[in-house]
Amino acid sequence: MTKITDTVSPRIAVVGGGAAGLMAAIHAARLGAEVTLFEKNERLGFKLRITGKGRCNVTNHCTRDVFFANVTGNARFLYSAWGRFSAEDTEAFFEELGVPLKVERGNRVFPVSDKAADVVEALVRECRRTGVKICHGTVQGLLAENGRIVGVRTAGEMQRFDAVVVATGGASYPKTGSTGDGYTFARALGHTVVPPTPSLVPLVEEGHFCASVQGLSLRNVRLSVRDTKTGKAVFEDFGELLFAHYGLSGPLVLSASAHLTPMERGRYVAHIDLKPALDEKTLDARLLSDFKKYQNRDFANALCDLLPQKLIAPLVARSGIDRHKKVNAITKEERAGLLSLLKSLPVTVRGTRPIDEAIITKGGVSLGEVSPKTMESKLVRGLYFAGEVLDLDAYTGGFNLQIAFSTAVLAGESAALAADDRKGETL
Repeated sequence: MTKITDTVSPRIAVVGGGAAGLMAAIHAARLGAEVTLFEKNERLGFKLRITGKGRCNVTNHCTRDVFFANVTGNARFLYSAWGRFSAEDTEAFFEELGVPLKVERGNRVFPVSDKAADVVEALVRECRRTGVKICHGTVQGLLAENGRIVGVRTAGEMQRFDAVVVATGGASYPKTGSTGDGYTFARALGHTVVPPTPSLVPLVEEGHFCASVQGLSLRNVRLSVRDTKTGKAVFEDFGELLFAHYGLSGPLVLSASAHLTPMERGRYVAHIDLKPALDEKTLDARLLSDFKKYQNRDFANALCDLLPQKLIAPLVARSGIDRHKKVNAITKEERAGLLSLLKSLPVTVRGTRPIDEAIITKGGVSLGEVSPKTMESKLVRGLYFAGEVLDLDAYTGGFNLQIAFSTAVLAGESAALAADDRKGETL
C-alpha cells in the first residue's frame, strides 16, 4: 500500500477496540492517517483476552484452500481480504511485534507464552507507536450527509471524521462489550442486517441422557448431525466432544452448531459413533469376544473393557436390555441393538445455549451491501466494516480471528487511502 504523504492527514475513526478494531487502527495509522480508536470498555481487547481459554488461537497455519473450506458461508466475499492479509501475514505480523508463536494440533497457532494478554498488549503497543489516539467512550451514532460519512456522535457531541470503520463485534459474550451496537449503526444508515444467531455454541438436548453422563469427555469419536425434515446429514466430523448437564459441548459440537440453521426444536438429531475405528462387523466380533470373556456376568458388568465406566449404566438403560440379564443369555437381536447404539448413539437437539455463550455470531451486516475489495459500504461513502459485525463466520481453530484480521487490514488501509483521496471535498 502507498503511504499518505500529504501534510494534512485524513481523519479516521475506528469504532470498537477488539481484534478487528485494533488491527484496522494500526494499518490505517501505518499509512499516515490520523486515527482515533473508540472503545467503550476500560480495557482494549476484552474478548480477545479470553479467547482460546485465555491462550488466544490467533490464526490457523493453513493454505488458502483450507481457510476457505473452513468458512461456513459467504467464503467468496473474503477472497480480496485474504489476498491482502493471509494467515501467513498474521503470523509474520505478530512475530514482528515480539510475540513468538507456535503451531499445535489442527494447525492452531498460539503465542508461545500461552497468554492471550501478550497478543492484546502487542496490538496496543503498536497502536501507541503508530500514533493511534485511544478514546474510552461510547459512540452513540454515526453521522452521514449526502450519502457520505462525516463523523460520529459521542456523549451528545459530534466529532468529524473523513471515514469510519465499524468493528464492534457481534452479539456473543455481551459482557465483553459485544452488544450489537454495530448492527444499530448499520441499520440507521440503511443497511440490512441478517438476524444474528449463536454459532460455535453448545447444544441443548431434548431429554436427559447427556445429564446422566455429564462431565464425560470423549476423544476420537465421530459426530454426524441429521436434519429430520430433509433426511440429510448437515454435519459430520471426527474429534472430541463433552457431555454436559444441558446437552453436548466440545470442539466437534461447536463446529456442528454452525450448520444447524434454521434451529427448530427436535429438527436435528446428533449421532455419536463411539467406536469409529471399528466397522460394524469388527465391533460385533469384539462384543462377542467380551461376552464370552464375561459370559457369567450380568450385562451391566460386562462392558468394562469397551466403554468408560461413567457411560456404561446410561447406555445399558438406553439399550433396553435388562441390566441383570446374564451375558450368555443375550440374544442376537439384542446384541444388534447394542451394536447400533455404539455406532450411532442418538441425541435429539432441542436448541442451542444462549447467544451470550456463543463463541461467535452468525449473521450481521449483509455482505451484498459491502464491497469485498475494500470493505466499504455500497450505501454510504466512507463507511467501512470489519470483523464479526459482518455476516461471516467459520469453524473453530483460529479461522474466525483470521477473518477479523483480514477484513480489518483491508478496511483500515482502504479507509485511509480513500479518505486521503477525498480530502478537500465539500462536507
